[in-house]
Amino acid sequence: MATKTLQIGSSLPDFNLPSIDGKYYSPASLVEKSALIIIFSCNHCPYVQAYEQRIMDIQKDYETKGVAIVAINSNDAQQYPEDSFEQMKVRANEKLFNFIYLRDEDQSIAAKFDAAHTPEIFLFDSKRKLVYHGKIDDNWQDEQKVKSKYLRNALDELLNGKEISVPETYSIGCTIKWKRQA
Repeated sequence: MATKTLQIGSSLPDFNLPSIDGKYYSPASLVEKSALIIIFSCNHCPYVQAYEQRIMDIQKDYETKGVAIVAINSNDAQQYPEDSFEQMKVRANEKLFNFIYLRDEDQSIAAKFDAAHTPEIFLFDSKRKLVYHGKIDDNWQDEQKVKSKYLRNALDELLNGKEISVPETYSIGCTIKWKRQA
């Protein structure tokens, strides 16, 4: 099995991507944040759709603590038109997303992260070192049946200066839809 490029302790890969809000975002533009959550996401995946409200709740609950969520859609919009940049804007407007939503058109950022799924979570500390990688919680289908809130637990431990007790979980969801190679 190939070793993933990003492991716990790895530095945040650089990016500069367009957002649905008309701006470009990079790690440098978010330098004042005490923690950064990168979520590989999209519009069409039922796992992502099931988690959208939880993602917005996490952003709302942790925003005042200096945490920012950045969702990145790397899916091939030719095969999946509902994941196009224009459709990202429509979905974000319909759902009232309160987090940054970026488009990785050439898929280079997903490749830098070795991202495989939507949603797939990468939590970086204030020094932009990876401290948690995996999934949001242990029940994508029913929030009421969640027993382990992995991302919230990692955030709480990070913000309280504690070691992350569960730094990695396996990510679940739809696979990232890679462009077909010619």
